[in-house]
Amino acid sequence: MAACFSLCRKKAKNRQEPSLAPGSASVSVSAPPSTVTTSRSDDSAAGKHTSKSTASTSSQRSIPAMYEERAHNLRVFEFDELRNVTNDFSRMNKIGEGGFGSVYKAYIKPLDGKGDRIAVAVKRLNQRGLQGHKQWLAEVQFLGVLEHPNLVKLIGYCAVDSERGIQRLLVYEFMPNKSLEDHLFNRNYPTLSWNLRLQIALGAAEGLAYLHEGLEVQVIYRDFKASNVLLDKEFRPKLSDFGLAREGPTSGLTHVSTGVVGTHGYAAPDYIETGHLTVESDVWSFGVVMYEILTGRRALDRNRPSNEQKLLEWVRQFPVDTWKFSVIIDPRLRSEYSLKAAREVAKLANSCLVKNRKDRPKMHEAVERLKQAIQISSTEAHSSTSNLDKQKRSEPSRR
Repeated sequence: MAACFSLCRKKAKNRQEPSLAPGSASVSVSAPPSTVTTSRSDDSAAGKHTSKSTASTSSQRSIPAMYEERAHNLRVFEFDELRNVTNDFSRMNKIGEGGFGSVYKAYIKPLDGKGDRIAVAVKRLNQRGLQGHKQWLAEVQFLGVLEHPNLVKLIGYCAVDSERGIQRLLVYEFMPNKSLEDHLFNRNYPTLSWNLRLQIALGAAEGLAYLHEGLEVQVIYRDFKASNVLLDKEFRPKLSDFGLAREGPTSGLTHVSTGVVGTHGYAAPDYIETGHLTVESDVWSFGVVMYEILTGRRALDRNRPSNEQKLLEWVRQFPVDTWKFSVIIDPRLRSEYSLKAAREVAKLANSCLVKNRKDRPKMHEAVERLKQAIQISSTEAHSSTSNLDKQKRSEPSRR
């Protein structure tokens, strides 16, 4: 841990860093690209370099280099400020917990001190030493650079080393409708309508397309799953949790070599078998989530009968072009969906789940196919409404 902080402090000598808490040592979030590994504590490749040549990296900026230009956009919070707005990280304010640590809802004042307080989510890092710091640093740098309507917005951070210990926190925009996982699998939540499911799928696809194709550097998300798709007050989806994200391969290279991490049931088999990370790994994960959206079932559910526990194996029993296909559709939809559009979504999911990663679609192609499915669903709904109106008009009037 001391080695990492010494690197940060050496960097801090070259520019003045804001003090993050009274009487404590501040830690710069700047770091040379060679010292930053955007991985979690369970990444066996931590501390290793990705497969990039010196010649190729000279022509393409890295995420840390891009972050240096945009770091001023993030707000630097004092630890005492975040402790106060969360009521000393009270259980009453706690809204979630994951591998990173606990998440608390809080309200903060705008930077200029004017206007109403803003609802935020404060994520506090577990005290896990060096790897935890690397995970925190990855989130700060990626979300300090990335900007898209379908990615969660990072408002700021807190990094403090003091006699009270090491503190690493992140402050995000608050997402009031929890996650896609909550609405698909928790029966305490209202059922997501068919049209809303399609819109969420489309927004998530657009977020991934931006990561893969919308920047000068390619970003592999590496942790696409329903729990990481958060929903705002209008149920617009936003990808969250970038602790596993990695920069993609540079020109002339096909993959990034890394330890295999992620969530069981979502990771692509080619990535698991070889450790070769590509954007097609994200595409596979996207296909899995598409089937979760269609079925209302988890990718892996040990509480189901043995032949139904693995979602992808179960849906294969009901081919998309057969009459049996409708069996897989979430029964909570109560037949209020377009079967034709559902088939198109399943076909897209199947194309994302092909064994040869090179045959999987690009995410911009997935976006277009989802738009087509939405159009099909909309046309059918309009046609159904028109037929109902005609039927009512043709009925004899009753007194």
